[in-house]
Amino acid sequence: RLEAEISCRRGAFALDVAFGLAGRGVTTLSGRSGSGKSTLLRCIAGLERPQGGRITWGDETWFDAARAVEVPAHRRGVGYVMQDANLFPHLTVRGNLEYGASRGIGRDGPTDVPRIADELGVTALLERNVDGLSGGERQRVAIARALLSRPRLLLLDEPVSALDAVGTAEVLGELERVFESLAIPCLYVSHDLREAARLADRMLWLDDGRIAADGPVSRVLTDPSLPFAQEEDAESVVVGSVVSVDGETGLAHVAFDGGELWIGADRVRAGETVRVQIRARDVSLALERPRAISVLNIVEATVADIAPARDAPSQALVRLEAGQSLLLSRITRRSVAELALEPGRRVWALVKSAAITR
Repeated sequence: RLEAEISCRRGAFALDVAFGLAGRGVTTLSGRSGSGKSTLLRCIAGLERPQGGRITWGDETWFDAARAVEVPAHRRGVGYVMQDANLFPHLTVRGNLEYGASRGIGRDGPTDVPRIADELGVTALLERNVDGLSGGERQRVAIARALLSRPRLLLLDEPVSALDAVGTAEVLGELERVFESLAIPCLYVSHDLREAARLADRMLWLDDGRIAADGPVSRVLTDPSLPFAQEEDAESVVVGSVVSVDGETGLAHVAFDGGELWIGADRVRAGETVRVQIRARDVSLALERPRAISVLNIVEATVADIAPARDAPSQALVRLEAGQSLLLSRITRRSVAELALEPGRRVWALVKSAAITR
């Protein structure tokens, strides 16, 4: 487990944070440009020295300003993937991966270049020179190299921010598969809410060098007091299990703790866990369960809170509880008044299957 208390000053900017990471799971670190995301990662990795604080991994102390302890970066067992893949241009893809494997000090156990190469979809690239790779290919090789170092902690600093749409889709698809079985914690820096919704379990929101929000992704994304819920494309995240797949209609039946959903069956299998994203503007509300309607997803929920939409005076944000899951609905203030919505009111949330994404 990582525990970090970091105080770092660079000119007029000050980073002052304290948080911990459990033994596994993906945490997204988000915030506006200049909020300190990359600085925080560099301090944890040992690439930048804080002015104060303490960083520990289990019983090991990596940094302690009061006791003048500072373990160098290469002895911390941290895998670090930056925006620029930083591959060695004089080595082939295989050479880069073998270098990563040779530098591994994080955990005991054999390295497996073929297996990791297969998991990241770079097996066909092994004998290629890295200067001929696409951006997406370079980042997948960089991630594979980081994993082959057997890290105890994986840090990724906006690994898809410099890629085009095709490269981004490639890398996120591979990361999604890797994260499902990753047995170490990962801190993932991203400014893109859809990445957080798709990949992370937990979100830290940095604002001017301080942690302004920390919690499950589903709760942070739907909190009207935070910037995410106020975005025009704000969305909620629901995690469920695929009960069945209907090949005839192309839909999958998903059960979650607050009910059930029908979603597009692309790339899903019965029995697997899926994470779906539902935009707030695609969620309509009713006081009674509708009948004879084309909308397939009708979920019983309770109003948790209501807040004005800051970018549109005529609209409001309604956060709903469906079991332990949270949904966000963006509707007009007139609708709020006509339905007499208030916290504790039972409603039915309506979502078209075609509006649900993964």
